[in-house]
Amino acid sequence: MKLVTRAQLGWPASAAPSQSTAKGVKVHYEGTPVSTKLLADHDACLAEWQAIRKSHLANKVENYSDVAYNYAACPHGYLLEGRGLGKRTGANGNQTLNQAHYAIVGLLGSSGLTEPNDAMLGAIRDGIDLLRQHGAGTEIKGHRDGYATACPGGPLYTWVQKGAPRPGGTAPDDTTASGTYTVKKGDTLTAIAAAHKTTVVALVKLNSLKNPNELSIGQKLKVSTTAYEPFPGASWFTTGRKSPIVLAMRKRLIAVGCNHYQSSKDPDVIGSGDKASYEAWQRKCGYTGAAATWPPGKTTWDKLQVPK
Repeated sequence: MKLVTRAQLGWPASAAPSQSTAKGVKVHYEGTPVSTKLLADHDACLAEWQAIRKSHLANKVENYSDVAYNYAACPHGYLLEGRGLGKRTGANGNQTLNQAHYAIVGLLGSSGLTEPNDAMLGAIRDGIDLLRQHGAGTEIKGHRDGYATACPGGPLYTWVQKGAPRPGGTAPDDTTASGTYTVKKGDTLTAIAAAHKTTVVALVKLNSLKNPNELSIGQKLKVSTTAYEPFPGASWFTTGRKSPIVLAMRKRLIAVGCNHYQSSKDPDVIGSGDKASYEAWQRKCGYTGAAATWPPGKTTWDKLQVPK
């Protein structure tokens, strides 16, 4: 993922309202003419994004607290931070719709630059996956879903209706709970490996493939051999809880750099070190204040990937 942060853009912390969860993400376009010069000049993309924020802050009718979108995506494959993680969007039409979904805009318009290229689609998908790691649900919709608008335009909306697959036709959402992926038209092993954060070599070995260039539509591929502990619920995490899961969680927290432990005579019991370490993990995931405090939440637990 190629991310341009607010700090790199020279913007202060977002003043938008905090919101730690949503049903998913809505995809937008600008809806005004956008110059095709963006295709050849990444600086023009940054200038476009700066101009969007400036225009939103100047809009006294809507009274925006910041640029309306959580992120933008440009045709050079960059994800541009807007309100960012854990912030309510102002782009979906009204407060009810804003609370339901986060928002990502592709730097496309109603004329000029109207077709998203693979780099832009990949960046939008990066944004969707990033938001999912920090509280967004699985829904992917267009702005027009629930609000009377042409946004996000025909070409981008067609992609959204397909489930927002990564370029090459592979969408991680098509992976089943058993860790298998069903090959679709246009898939390549390289694209499947990238979408599932693995390698072609690993997939060839895992599936005993004789020729990685020969895939059949409908073919089932194993994409993961690791089973993770499902979220046991917040009430499970009580001080003194004894379980092998506690030790497995502890090892993962140490592995991700959240080590606030001291020696313990009983490593399988939840204690103050687990609380401090997990709160450090939740802050590392982008949560702040009360949202980062013990007990664990499902989003950060799933991201931690505690092995069975």
